[in-house]
Amino acid sequence: MIENIHASEAPEPVGLYPHAKRVGNLLFLSGVGPRKKGSKEIPGVTLDDKGNIISYNIEEQCHSVFNNVRMVLEASGSTWENLVDVTVFLTNMKDDFATYNKIYAQYFKDNLPCRTTVEINALPTPIAIELKCIATI
Repeated sequence: MIENIHASEAPEPVGLYPHAKRVGNLLFLSGVGPRKKGSKEIPGVTLDDKGNIISYNIEEQCHSVFNNVRMVLEASGSTWENLVDVTVFLTNMKDDFATYNKIYAQYFKDNLPCRTTVEINALPTPIAIELKCIATI
């Protein structure tokens, strides 16, 4: 069984893709960022009038992205504890890794999925973090 899942409580995708895809008892989440549902607001980000980042708070973005992942998991019939693999994309490893790693440890202290953290130079929207996850159902 293959099923596309659209989580009504999560922020809308920025392209033509589902929030998640269920394949048997596996759940593959599309990249999840920290945006707010129904808005272009990004927690912890200040933009200029041209949409360029003036400043950002990685701590606020981490909390928001983890909450968005939780919403997609729950809408898909899974749970936080069922995460088995997490790929994290950061746009500034040097400045943000320590804060992100500390917050990650708070959220994942009872569940230790495999994890890869990668620095990239940009994401599709003006965000500093995005997660790509695999879970079981």
